[in-house]
Amino acid sequence: MICLAGAVVAGLAACDPVDGLNTASIAVTTDRTGTRALEHEGIDVQWLSCTARTGGGGGAASAARSGSPTATRRVADVDCHGRTKDGKDISLSGKVDREVEGRCVRGDMTARADGRTVFRATMLGNCDAAPSTPAGGNGGGGGGGSRPTATVTVTVTAYPQGK
Repeated sequence: MICLAGAVVAGLAACDPVDGLNTASIAVTTDRTGTRALEHEGIDVQWLSCTARTGGGGGAASAARSGSPTATRRVADVDCHGRTKDGKDISLSGKVDREVEGRCVRGDMTARADGRTVFRATMLGNCDAAPSTPAGGNGGGGGGGSRPTATVTVTVTAYPQGK
């Protein structure tokens, strides 16, 4: 019993935000918004699974944009893997420095499908949208409300097909 209680406490502590970043929320939000962004780009996603981690002890810090050379901001490394419905590999990886209530993630992320870059984004989702319906709520069917859409900043590098 004591071991079980210790495991529960350790598991709950692992979900606590570190310097304002909650890795579990970042992983879930990146999964949802990343899937929508990939589908928006024509990728038929069968599944996508994301993990996020921060470097313990301040190891994953980067300079903040505040202009102060001593300011640091925590970042989470995000790594997603999945498959398209026709069996091709999908990946989405990068760094996230902000997550807004399940609506969006901000950072520097790159998505690839079948070995080619699909997009590079600094934001996935819509940070200005109304908060999403809590888990267990009426997330679909019925109701006339509109759902937030994915907002993606995309940088595409095109390579010539040859001479």
